[in-house]
Amino acid sequence: MGIDALTFRNAMARLGAAVNVVTTGTLDDPAGFTASAVCSVTDTPPTVLVCLNRNSRVRDRFRVDAAMCINVLAADQQDISGVFASPLEQAERFRAGHWDTLTTGAPVLNEAVLSLDCRIERIVEVGTHSVMFGAVESLRNSSPRGGLVYFNRSYHMLPHAPGE
Repeated sequence: MGIDALTFRNAMARLGAAVNVVTTGTLDDPAGFTASAVCSVTDTPPTVLVCLNRNSRVRDRFRVDAAMCINVLAADQQDISGVFASPLEQAERFRAGHWDTLTTGAPVLNEAVLSLDCRIERIVEVGTHSVMFGAVESLRNSSPRGGLVYFNRSYHMLPHAPGE
């Protein structure tokens, strides 16, 4: 007996995750979306994965060997998450926040808690999603701040660790 999609989605709503804005392209031609399906794969070599719905308007911008940056949002950045999850055009999305680049040239959110600047090495299609594996080429940590997580279909703010 299998598990239906709605039951599975409801169960996964209880799997808390950091909220991220994932970007590609350049500062002149950027694209990005909000993602919570992001995780570390290995530290040798540093590799992360991001899941993106295959029906997303930005899916065609993310391809093997493209630049990709995972920008981990701070506790006070729920508004940016909403902008990048909205139907706004890409240029309008990037009016939120301040943007720069690191090694790959992908847009990096200056206010992010952490930015992982990657090159997409591999994409695996699984069901409704594309699983993108990114080799981390550089990273930037911000000053200590709390993080933003999504749990049970709501945003929650985490405080930063004392002594950070």
